[in-house]
Amino acid sequence: MSENGNAPKTMEEELNPDNAKRLKWAEFVEQVVLDFFSGHKLEKIAVEDGNGNKAKLSRTKDNGVKVEYSSTVLM
Repeated sequence: MSENGNAPKTMEEELNPDNAKRLKWAEFVEQVVLDFFSGHKLEKIAVEDGNGNKAKLSRTKDNGVKVEYSSTVLM
């Protein structure tokens, strides 16, 4: 760990911090949100983080889960 108490950055975070944030959003949606969606047997859910990142999950006819998500990056 660094002296200021922050966890060390990954190579992706160091070289391309915007892409690393996008990957974290995708991981959040595909893990935490998907677990919540499945655990509560929901039909549809929409999630937004307030920074332009959005996701929609919906149940398909064959009981699968369709996931759509987008990330916004300012340049």
